Amino acid sequence: MTVRKRYRAILARPGLDLVPGAYDALSARIMEYCGFEAISAGGYAAVGSMLAEPDGGQSSMRDYADHYARLCDAVDIPVYVDADTGFGGVHNVRRMVRAFERAGVAGFFISDQVFPNRCGYLPGKQIVGVAEALARLNAALDARTDTDMIIAARTDAYHLEGLDAAIERCQMFREVGVDAVKPMGADSWDDSVKVFKMLKGPHSYTMSHAAGKAKLTLKQVDELGYATCSFPSAALFAAAGGVKRAMDALKRDKSFARVEDEICALEDYYDIVRLARHNDLERAYVEKGEALAARAKTAAE
Repeated sequence: MTVRKRYRAILARPGLDLVPGAYDALSARIMEYCGFEAISAGGYAAVGSMLAEPDGGQSSMRDYADHYARLCDAVDIPVYVDADTGFGGVHNVRRMVRAFERAGVAGFFISDQVFPNRCGYLPGKQIVGVAEALARLNAALDARTDTDMIIAARTDAYHLEGLDAAIERCQMFREVGVDAVKPMGADSWDDSVKVFKMLKGPHSYTMSHAAGKAKLTLKQVDELGYATCSFPSAALFAAAGGVKRAMDALKRDKSFARVEDEICALEDYYDIVRLARHNDLERAYVEKGEALAARAKTAAE
């Protein structure tokens, strides 16, 4: 089963699946190593890790396609990603879809913000008219060559125009034919109940550090019937905190003694990056080359 079929199966099965967000290939591999069946990747973590900047839409489609390709290459589980606004007009959206397909993503969501997109939890965001948003989705669906790849539509209308406006947009997005919709910011219990009543699933909940304190517990998210709960920035913040504590200790104490238990053991690191497999492959290729060279030498004598 392909990663895209597996991600569709995850969305369709009963119960809540936890989907952590990776910020680079190593964090993606660690998530797989820890047993997660799918991961996500988005702009907030990508821009933070690639540029050490807040997510204000300053990265290009090619930046993201290359970034997501590295994540997909690092793991054998589905990777669900953020496609921002599609990075321009409808022809830009088409190019994005083809590039993300080649990168190997299991699916993506596209927002109705104006271009350039910014993190949905940061101030200053704006949304395009409904017609433009629908045109983007039509372009994305038309450009998709693998129908197993999930295309979802997100609206940021909630914080600008309210829940009813966000739901109305999502209903129109569904009519276009996308696989899932998300009214960003409608994450309280009451909002979720209305979303489930008015919009067809599957539904995904988001717990982001950028949003502040979560409005629901995971138990409540599960009770409501969400298919997945994503944690787009948890690994990024954990890594930033871990590096900062280690560097603070080194600067202050000239020692890692205070944080030694937080630092990955060498054996664990080599297990995560698959050193043994790397060495086995190298040895096999070398031995095969030596054998071929020996046979050629024998044949020439």
